Amino acid sequence: MKCPFCAHIEDKVIDSRLSQDGDVTRRRRECLKCGKRFTTYERVEEALPLVIKKDGRRELFDRTKILNGILRACEKRPVGIETIETTVDGIEKDFIETAVREIQSSAIGAAVMEKLKSLDEVAYVRFASVYREFRDINEFMKELKGLLEVSKKKK
Repeated sequence: MKCPFCAHIEDKVIDSRLSQDGDVTRRRRECLKCGKRFTTYERVEEALPLVIKKDGRRELFDRTKILNGILRACEKRPVGIETIETTVDGIEKDFIETAVREIQSSAIGAAVMEKLKSLDEVAYVRFASVYREFRDINEFMKELKGLLEVSKKKK
């Protein structure tokens, strides 16, 4: 590992710890040249699928886009950042476990909407209104009525 202070490539690991969920290893290192300490994080590189966009373009799976979409939908809602990050982790993990090499962007949007529906109904409606591109108020009301029916059945 290259030292961020002097760029020397030899160091020693002083301490290693796993994150709570065991997905990330935190290592405390000390440069053998300058003696300064720094921290590195290691994560297993997983084979993420390519995303096929509506226009046919393909791009790399980007969890940041999902995170930003959910953050925007949950803005000013009582949903904590840890809950949002756990939700994004779950969505990403679900797609990795399918082991498909390409996935439609619509499948990602549907997965996000499904998670948001159980997380926060207002955030779900916000996300759905952007994702589904409602053309008029009638389409929007139809979605709300469907959500209300599901809520009544739960009670």
